[in-house]
Amino acid sequence: MVRLIFLGPPGAGKGTQAQTVAKLHHIPHISTGDILRSAVAEKTELGLKAQTYMEAGELVPDQLILDLVEARLNQTDARTGWILDGFPRTVNQAIFLESLLERLQQACNHVVNFEVPDEVLVSRLLGRGRTDDTEEVIRNRLEVYHQQTAPLIGFYQERQQLVSVDGDQPIASINQQLNELTQRGPGTGKTSTQAPNS
Repeated sequence: MVRLIFLGPPGAGKGTQAQTVAKLHHIPHISTGDILRSAVAEKTELGLKAQTYMEAGELVPDQLILDLVEARLNQTDARTGWILDGFPRTVNQAIFLESLLERLQQACNHVVNFEVPDEVLVSRLLGRGRTDDTEEVIRNRLEVYHQQTAPLIGFYQERQQLVSVDGDQPIASINQQLNELTQRGPGTGKTSTQAPNS
């Protein structure tokens, strides 16, 4: 069973890879942004709460995000596996997730950290041509990301769950590495085609 957490800065290509791997294994690709949007669209109780913060231009509080993640992981399609994209973002969220997965009797196979140099990320994000993506804004977002996520990388390293992937290489190469990872991961059913030694 494939259960992965994808960490990485904005522009690292997490979403692209998550969609590909999720499709291959027929599991949901779960990003907190998608969870928020769908909860708001479905007008769930949590979605309506989140909407009030979003409309006021405020950050959705941690506890509300955690409740949304819990509700999402309890859905039927997530019982056979999942990819969490961009969550957790802080050590506190990671601790919550750990206890949630224990309650759900699920275990994360690997935490994949996409490593891409800041200069490459700035160039990628500027290349998207979004009006609010000025170089100053992008660099600030990266700085915030590094501050929040550096402790998270240590957290998962201690648990021997962290796998780092060089995100500054062709998409197909990254995808191949992720496929190899899911095939050797715990509980993945050894789906790899193991050719006899020639």
